[in-house]
Amino acid sequence: MNKSSQSAPVGVILAVDPDRFADVVIALRQAGLTITSQQPILGTLSGTITENRIPALQAIDGVESLDRERTTELPPPQSPIQ
Repeated sequence: MNKSSQSAPVGVILAVDPDRFADVVIALRQAGLTITSQQPILGTLSGTITENRIPALQAIDGVESLDRERTTELPPPQSPIQ
């Protein structure tokens, strides 16, 4: 992996302790996460961060899981079935 791909922002989805949601969000922001969506009642949020900062997010107390966002592209409706 080259240096530019390591520093490119990637989308992440996190599950955190809902009872400590606000405190965990503060810690995630301090670690470099740009939050794009929050669901405090569910204890989930999404955002972007550089690839090389993901381990710092996973190490934060209260983070239960972290998944990278995945993008799926479908062919246009007029294209033949593959």
